[in-house]
Amino acid sequence: MKYEPVIGLEIHIQLKTKSKMFCACDNTGEDKEPNTTICPICTGQPGTLPVINNQAIDWAILIGMVLNGKIAKFSKFDRKNYFYPDLPKGYQISQYDLPIVSGGYLEINNRKIKLERIHLEEDAAKLIHKKNSTLIDFNRAGTPLLEIVTKPEIKTPQEAKLFLQELRLIMRYQGVSCADMEKGHLRCDANISLRPIGGKKLYPKIEIKNLNSFKAVERALEYEIKRQAKLWEENKAPKEQETRGWDDAKGVTIEQRTKEEASDYRYFPEPDLPPLKIGEERINKIKRMKRETPQAKRKRFAEEYEFNSEESKALTDDRDLSYYAEQVISELRTWLLTLGLEGTEEEIWKENKRKLVKLVANWIINRLNKIVDESDSLIKEIKITPARFAKFISLIYQNKITSNLAQRILEKMFKTGSDPEHIIEEDDLTQMSDEKSLQETLKKIIKSNPKVVEDYKKGKANALQFLVGQAMKETKGKMDARQIVNLLKEIL
Repeated sequence: MKYEPVIGLEIHIQLKTKSKMFCACDNTGEDKEPNTTICPICTGQPGTLPVINNQAIDWAILIGMVLNGKIAKFSKFDRKNYFYPDLPKGYQISQYDLPIVSGGYLEINNRKIKLERIHLEEDAAKLIHKKNSTLIDFNRAGTPLLEIVTKPEIKTPQEAKLFLQELRLIMRYQGVSCADMEKGHLRCDANISLRPIGGKKLYPKIEIKNLNSFKAVERALEYEIKRQAKLWEENKAPKEQETRGWDDAKGVTIEQRTKEEASDYRYFPEPDLPPLKIGEERINKIKRMKRETPQAKRKRFAEEYEFNSEESKALTDDRDLSYYAEQVISELRTWLLTLGLEGTEEEIWKENKRKLVKLVANWIINRLNKIVDESDSLIKEIKITPARFAKFISLIYQNKITSNLAQRILEKMFKTGSDPEHIIEEDDLTQMSDEKSLQETLKKIIKSNPKVVEDYKKGKANALQFLVGQAMKETKGKMDARQIVNLLKEIL
């Protein structure tokens, strides 16, 4: 018998509000000394009263809108009761039966993955395990958490990974979270069960914890599918819900405990907080805060700039990179108007757009991105302004610099932020265009390499490439490779 996986995700996202969920403590304590951004409220001291962070409420509503959910006009907070060292109050303030957002979906590869709910809660403290002891840092306690729960509709581990990656992008585009899995800003538990292909019944789910990367989510689910399939074949299919931890080093899940039911947490309404009443005026105000989504930007880039799907994805997978690319294109469009070309602005842009935007995509994705990655920096930190990068692209577009020269100029621009024309003048990187001196250079190279010339005449294509390479070396990349090829063929 063949089986299909049924996968659901529970995702916790830290919101980057200035203060914590229910107190005025600084919400940027992850890089600070342990237990320095705390107060009696977030450490659960008797007699303290929580106060709702309205920014967190607004952002929860915003994400609910972006993910096509239904915003509750009436919601409330509840106490989730359990004991653990990182929970100072002995309970967590969460939401149970009246979440702030119900339903919704996120589209992945033209398939809508439905959401069960989105709700707010507070984060727990952080346990730091030493050799013979465990320490507690309460800086994280009380951080606003957005929990997003999908319906069990994800079909493959790969789809689960894509869902999480797209969700991370959405959080970054909307500016509500850094959503770094490595830093714990985005955490995920995966629920998985198997059933016979075509079946409708849902079987007891296995919850997988300790998933700290997208790759870990994918690998853990792949492992669990194989493990559960083997149990089914042996007539030992899971009979009850269970929680397992992912061991990334060993590539296996490890049994931890039977999974709790909601009744185990003894939820009841939080008596120290008023219910949330969300009016139309507030919803409309938040609606105006909504930024373009990654999916919408990918679609627009394809339509407006004629980027292919790979280019659109590469340029929008980083919000700052997408902004940078658009600023460069805008600068180039303005530059075209300074050339005295005939026609209206739209006609001039239409005629030159395709080649220009292809140059932008190629040099940002394949060249600039590589330099940024190698320097371990971010696109928003680079010294090259969009205006200067646009000027750099215009020089390539006008064939004023070769590809080799362009690479050298770009590397220096990255280090200094200088104007490309200034670098060309300062480093004597002007492209050679004198055909007579070029022919003289090529004749010397041909004379110095008779064996290679003989090979070329025998039809060996590599011989020509060798001669081109020698010419580029001799002229320090100042000659256009296509011009060299044409002249070599003419001379030979």
